[in-house]
Amino acid sequence: MNDIKEETASSKAKEERYGHVELTPHPVWAQAFWERLVPLKDQIASHVLFAEMGAGNLSLERFRRALLNFYPLVGNFPHYMALTLAKTVDITQPGMLASRDWLINNIRIEQRHLYWYRDWATGFGISPAALDTVRPPAAMDAVNHYLWNTNTRGTVAEGLAATNLAIEWATGDWTVSVVSGMKKYAARGEATIDRRTMAWLRAHAHYDDAHPHEAMELIKQLCVSEAQQAQAFAAAERGMEYYLLALDDCYHRGDR
Repeated sequence: MNDIKEETASSKAKEERYGHVELTPHPVWAQAFWERLVPLKDQIASHVLFAEMGAGNLSLERFRRALLNFYPLVGNFPHYMALTLAKTVDITQPGMLASRDWLINNIRIEQRHLYWYRDWATGFGISPAALDTVRPPAAMDAVNHYLWNTNTRGTVAEGLAATNLAIEWATGDWTVSVVSGMKKYAARGEATIDRRTMAWLRAHAHYDDAHPHEAMELIKQLCVSEAQQAQAFAAAERGMEYYLLALDDCYHRGDR
């Protein structure tokens, strides 16, 4: 009986490690890849929309517009990852098995986050029906079309770079500053802020910050040639550019 228990515990421990990615020092090319993206990532994370959100003085109209029109990005995130997961077939290729296991684990996490984001939006007076029928403006929707296209037609490394590096990296940064501003909206009676409506923000401000680093680790394993490295960098850079375009349009749309 004890042998069975020990074997079961050992199997469970092994299963829990599936999808775990050990971070390693970056080789020269990967360090340059990462550093070249930092300025664009910082532009997103420090965008005026998030700065005002964190200070608690973003207008309710802009806040609701952001929550509503970014919902398709959050809602479809597991689908984007699943499109890339479907390509992780040849596990003899470097990094392919690790990418498959990591995507399987994280798709489940992102699906849970979808519901948490809906709770956040509900706290700001946005109905489930509005979320389910939203059609974002073209500039805000462009990032979704880009991610559908890249995860459908690109390589596994390009999909990870465009989705889990470009989008999650900046998001992990701006959510840290935004958490503190939520109490001000509650104090003014503009939103319901509680444990449930804060779950999405808190998740991304804490444990989710490992995801872009893990994605970069997988990109390092997958990209064994300079051409592959260049493709992955271009995918991440363009993903960030579309993210920034969406933020600019969201913030300034009311000025037009």
